[in-house]
Amino acid sequence: QVELVESGGGLVQPGGSLELSCTTSENILNFDRIAWYRQAPGKERDLVATIAVLGSKHYADSVKGRFTISRDGAANTVYLQMSSLKPEDTAVYYCNAYKLSRDYWGQGTQVTVSA
Repeated sequence: QVELVESGGGLVQPGGSLELSCTTSENILNFDRIAWYRQAPGKERDLVATIAVLGSKHYADSVKGRFTISRDGAANTVYLQMSSLKPEDTAVYYCNAYKLSRDYWGQGTQVTVSA
């Protein structure tokens, strides 16, 4: 049973920074890729950033230059460093892991950007 646990969400002022963590129940290199998605109220869940098993990274245009995805294999953890946060970044952020044609999801962590 694969488990993903997110942490690090919270309330931050516009222009601030926050780091999210996603810890998996097994070696993160077992997955083809690990990604961060987000879902704002009343909107669809959107892809934010991905990191593939060989290390390539991809970002949504809306977060390029502001967000950085990284990983620590020893800790089985993927991070999302978010800076220059905007109110429109407010959403529930979900960790996603993909392997063997199957998606796994965490429970989500709330990020609120507000003055």
